[in-house]
Amino acid sequence: MEQQRSPDDAAGTPAPPADFQAALDSLATVRSRPEIVLEHIPAPQRLAPWSHAVGARVAEPGEIAGEDEVEIASGRFIVLFDPAGHEAWDGTTRCVGYVSAVTDETMVDDQMFSEVAWSWLTEALVDHDAGHHSVGGTVTRTASTRFGDIAGPEHSVDVEIRASWTASDTDLDRHLDAWLEVLGNAAGLPPPGVHLINRATGGSGS
Repeated sequence: MEQQRSPDDAAGTPAPPADFQAALDSLATVRSRPEIVLEHIPAPQRLAPWSHAVGARVAEPGEIAGEDEVEIASGRFIVLFDPAGHEAWDGTTRCVGYVSAVTDETMVDDQMFSEVAWSWLTEALVDHDAGHHSVGGTVTRTASTRFGDIAGPEHSVDVEIRASWTASDTDLDRHLDAWLEVLGNAAGLPPPGVHLINRATGGSGS
């Protein structure tokens, strides 16, 4: 996804440090799979001298033809950069990720699900050769039952994955690719190249 410069950049804001700019340049090369839509979102301003944020969402067609898409997962990927280094990070660049997704109702009773969901991240970082350390986070499962006239399914289960880790280099494209893999897993996307199964209709494709 291409970088977007804010009006402040044109107004004479100091150029970002070279390492942070290199990290942004690498993020700009990321191309998500078709089911995932990426967009620039406002980055937190008080957590680090420099920051950047990317939003992502996964949607599927509505149950009825012509109906609006239904969002089944969303996420954020935030880069925090402190050129002076940060003791708690043990480095200069901290990646922060968040995923929220509707998942299979049976998953909420699976005692191993949280461990499996966390392994999506740790294994993806390794598989994408994203150099990192000091990783931590949480996996939360929530079951909901709707009553009355509130629109939506009667029962639903949501999973939230929050994580942060310190990047060992400026190749943050690898880190974003890893996080998008986590998002895809949480959303129940099939392997890349296979069409998403429509949960509402039960149809499939390849």
